[in-house]
Amino acid sequence: MSVAAQAILLLHGIGGAGRAWAGQLASFAAAGFAPQAPDLPGYGGRPPVPAMHIESLAEDAEAMVARLAMRRPVLVGHSMGGMVAQTMLRRRPDGYAAAVLAATSPAFGHSDGDFQRKFIADRLGPLDAGKTMAELAIAMVDRMLGPRADAAARALAIDVMGNVPPETYRAAVRSLTTFDERANLARIAIPVLCIAGEADPNAPPSLVERMARKIPGARYVCLPGVGHLANLEAPQAFDAAILEFLGAIAAAPR
Repeated sequence: MSVAAQAILLLHGIGGAGRAWAGQLASFAAAGFAPQAPDLPGYGGRPPVPAMHIESLAEDAEAMVARLAMRRPVLVGHSMGGMVAQTMLRRRPDGYAAAVLAATSPAFGHSDGDFQRKFIADRLGPLDAGKTMAELAIAMVDRMLGPRADAAARALAIDVMGNVPPETYRAAVRSLTTFDERANLARIAIPVLCIAGEADPNAPPSLVERMARKIPGARYVCLPGVGHLANLEAPQAFDAAILEFLGAIAAAPR
């Protein structure tokens, strides 16, 4: 693929927004790519949403691809954004040049399971008790970060998460509990890179590595000392892993 012309679509996570990818927008553009980092529905400057489904997030991202005439972009999805990317790969298996799945999972489970009920209660209970997203963001971000995160990365993560509308956050949390793309992993036929953080409590390396083994030809990278927010905590290592992956694709015989 042509480095100069290759589009990259960056998909953020449940507590994110397009601006969480600011470092990658600069890094990938400097490397000759054409990156875009949209706000998913309900995030950033978009109106809050009372309900959400990963399938509808994929539809929204597909609409952006069409609107910007992005020809077979590379998908880079973090956490929930990685779930959106997996859904897009199922819906349009030949529509993308490659995919990077970072700190994500191919399934969450069923909405009526004990784990899922606890997950929802743990994350939405404080909101039900009157806490604001800004108040919750500090503790949530600190649980996600690895030991090497610097103050600037922490501050940006807290600010981004603290500005997620509570309605959107509630809808996003609930949407995770019905996600399951495990059956499609073996059908993915484009190059895939799976990135894990060594200290990630949300998507542990063992989980991400198992996902990579189920995707034909997928590469797996684990970033040492990094938690769940790899693109903010270790942007140089995160970006380098992706750029090396894309470089290898470009150099591969056709």
